[in-house]
Amino acid sequence: MRAMWHRVSAVDELPVSGGKEFVIDGRIVAIFRSGTEIFAMDGICPHAGGPLAEGTMQNGIVTCPWHGWQFQISTGQHCLNSRIRQSCFPVKVEDAAVFVELP
Repeated sequence: MRAMWHRVSAVDELPVSGGKEFVIDGRIVAIFRSGTEIFAMDGICPHAGGPLAEGTMQNGIVTCPWHGWQFQISTGQHCLNSRIRQSCFPVKVEDAAVFVELP
């Protein structure tokens, strides 16, 4: 199956320093905006299924609102356990719209 780009939002609809959840082809994706950069990752925390997009974001790290697991928004890397990494997805902005590529 070929990866596809999906329009998810206008840039200005995303919180400036936070996340927003989207369902794309049945998959929950968390989109984070940090300054002028936008990142996308699997939106379900692997610990207990918490909604990562609803977590707090500071210095490029999102903290799951349920149990405090933390991930780098740019890489998906868990902050304490190098064996845990969330899937991240390519993002592009065209004409002020955000697109995410999913496999």
